[in-house]
Amino acid sequence: LAVLIPAHNEQDRIADAIEGLWRQSRRPDLIVVVADNCTDDTARVATEHGAQVFHTRDNTHKKAGALNQAIAWILPNLDDRDLLLVQDADTVLDPWFTETALSTFNRKVGAVGGVFYGEQGGGLLGLLQRMEFHRYAWELERGGGKAQVLTGTGTMFRARVLREVRAARRSGVIGGGSDYYSLASLTEDDEMTKAVKTLGYRTMSPAGCAVTTEVMTSLPKLWHQRLRWQRGALENLRDYGWTRVTARYFVQQFLMGFGALSFLVYLTFMVTAVTAYGVPGLSPFWTAIGLVFMAEKTVSVRRAGPRALLVAALMIPEMLYDLFQHAVYFSSLWGLLRRSEEKWVAT
Repeated sequence: LAVLIPAHNEQDRIADAIEGLWRQSRRPDLIVVVADNCTDDTARVATEHGAQVFHTRDNTHKKAGALNQAIAWILPNLDDRDLLLVQDADTVLDPWFTETALSTFNRKVGAVGGVFYGEQGGGLLGLLQRMEFHRYAWELERGGGKAQVLTGTGTMFRARVLREVRAARRSGVIGGGSDYYSLASLTEDDEMTKAVKTLGYRTMSPAGCAVTTEVMTSLPKLWHQRLRWQRGALENLRDYGWTRVTARYFVQQFLMGFGALSFLVYLTFMVTAVTAYGVPGLSPFWTAIGLVFMAEKTVSVRRAGPRALLVAALMIPEMLYDLFQHAVYFSSLWGLLRRSEEKWVAT
């Protein structure tokens, strides 16, 4: 089991990521920090905590380019059945991550991704993100641990699968260039998920593969992060087209857009009605519907703590957060239709 941690100027966080790996119930055989154009002490801190350091050369393709160089360097030393874990430098893995992932693999599973949770801090904005992550984890658990996206926070691959991905790219079976990770995608993790699934493998995210990652502490940072995620997801679907793998993702995007549009229509109607006729009286039927909706919102974040339950019950903060997410969606869709270039912004 080898680990690659792509890192660009992560001297303040890399130690926690490495120590989290050494605390695994099944410790890695090798930890390599991929120092990508670092101008700080990332490499020194990594070495002090027992990791090897791989320095990228002339990389201009951000995380995907750094990983491609590191994988090309390490993969010749791995057997097809060996495992390679790719983990973000701002993430700490649960101590049972590697052991759980190892037990999840079989001939049909090509990769096992983490279930991400938000770290503490960030005020109300951080709490809303943690609530969002808890709901996503709840959905994964209800879906039997089938991964929708092989998250960059932590994903384990069979070495054989990575070799097959590169061979498929070079033969034209899948796009994205001629290397392991696609250099053409804003969200290389989402694209890699579709690549692995296109080759006929399952992708899993079992509950035991929990990771804790950073949350965005300001609206501009969150906007750029989510815009990159959403635009990348849409572009990946455009590039892959309608297939047996992408059909589900197309439906999800359609339902997301339909839900966002319906929510805006509902708000417009309510504001107009209240302005014209005043506050309506309580309706037993719609009050019951609202209580069911509130119950679902609170139950789905029950593991996030009492503050999350309170915010979910208030509903208004999450409605505003949803409006923010909808703005991201429509902005991404508009940019895709206009074919405007979405630039990578560090968050």
